[in-house]
Amino acid sequence: MAAAGMGVLPCGAFASECSGLRRPDAAPTQQQQLMGKARPSLRVGAATIRMAVSVGKKPYVTQKSEEIFTAAKELMPGGVSSPVRAFKSVGGQPIVFDRVKGSHAWDVDGNEYIDYVGTWGPAIIGHADDEVNAALVEALKKGTSFGAPCVLENILAELVIAAVPSIEMVRFVNSGTEACMGMLRLARAYTGREKMIKFEGCYHGHADPFLVKAGSGVATLGLPDSPGVPKSATSATLTASYNDLQAVTELFEQYKGEIAAVVLEPVVGNSGFIVPNLEFLKGLRELTQAEGALLIFDEVMTGFRIAYGGAQEYFGITPDLTTLGKIIGGGLPVGAYGGRKEIMQLVAPAGPMYQAGTLSGNPLAMTAGICTLRRLQKPGTYSYLDQITKNLTNGLLQAAKDAGHKVCGGHIGGMFGFFFTEGPVNNFDDAKRSDTAKFARFHRGMLERGVYFAPSQYEAGFTSLAHTYEDVDFTIAAAKEVFKSI
Repeated sequence: MAAAGMGVLPCGAFASECSGLRRPDAAPTQQQQLMGKARPSLRVGAATIRMAVSVGKKPYVTQKSEEIFTAAKELMPGGVSSPVRAFKSVGGQPIVFDRVKGSHAWDVDGNEYIDYVGTWGPAIIGHADDEVNAALVEALKKGTSFGAPCVLENILAELVIAAVPSIEMVRFVNSGTEACMGMLRLARAYTGREKMIKFEGCYHGHADPFLVKAGSGVATLGLPDSPGVPKSATSATLTASYNDLQAVTELFEQYKGEIAAVVLEPVVGNSGFIVPNLEFLKGLRELTQAEGALLIFDEVMTGFRIAYGGAQEYFGITPDLTTLGKIIGGGLPVGAYGGRKEIMQLVAPAGPMYQAGTLSGNPLAMTAGICTLRRLQKPGTYSYLDQITKNLTNGLLQAAKDAGHKVCGGHIGGMFGFFFTEGPVNNFDDAKRSDTAKFARFHRGMLERGVYFAPSQYEAGFTSLAHTYEDVDFTIAAAKEVFKSI
């Protein structure tokens, strides 16, 4: 890479392979052979983190979490900095974290959990990775923020461009919301049109144009879904049901020559885990090209998670623009949008479409992202993620069915989800048939047994390279107990 040729290695001496990282295709250890558990295992640091909990044996106490959260509610709206953390959809006491490492998290009461949230996706190589932390320590010595160009931006940009099929040029920002704001403005600037189509249940951040309810007539007319959002901000937002190509076709016919872009999560993660029909994605690609509109994949969640090149690599469908976040910052705040060079050159200062950010291209976020993406390039990474997530998902679904529950679900790479409904689930309307009260009981039961799932039926789950088959076995054993009790 050009930037690497400058003699700057952001991971420096710690760019070598983590001493404890064993490829999935490596031979089983003698200990594994003797134990009859010759299964692939990726480790964090010198040894796998061992669980201090066992199913049903450790008293579950959350007194300190309760005290801290009670105080927090007097200081912050709802006691949190992001709504889902308040456990409103599952009830019960929110957990206040103290520390994380590998695939595990500990709360302030000392309870240990196997974590399948992974800070909502970024922790794909595991929490507090030793190699990434070492890189950040070195970067900190040079400063926490520059507000000026740095070579780390070049290096991460080259990694992103080499990986993601649609991206020839990229702009770094500070969050997924910010990336989607820039992406929409750019699509409108490039096409000279204002309207966009989004899908019910797809989340693209909390910017005004995206906060529109779908699945009803008033939503299609662009009425806002949140107080404080003016009708004028959402009047150009059209909505359709996910996986419904006919609905999109009809919107293009109704608003001929007015639609700038179709934006979607190529795999939905914000309504639970919902997989697209391949013909739906192909149809969107063909339709947008025929209508002179842009196809935009919001890969903030799926980017570098379901495949190194994201959903567009996995499905073989290349959009015009892509948004990224989460994994490309290695756990630090980051976002990005990119696409064809002819489109991206409209962005200031190369072009007239203005967008800026004080902390964009932050050296710490760039460092963590570079180290994370380089780790993901190692042979066997995605086959391991796929296998361990498959074992987890299949085990959970089978345990639920054995206990008499109607469930459906699935996974791609290190992303998974399931619903308490017979299914299939192809869109948000289908997802809303899920028994959310039962999920709430399941969530609480798993917490009490040392397993942390997202506190909402409508959120995807995530695994990491730090998760082990022992973690999965423990999780399934705990789930069997909970499924029988609910």
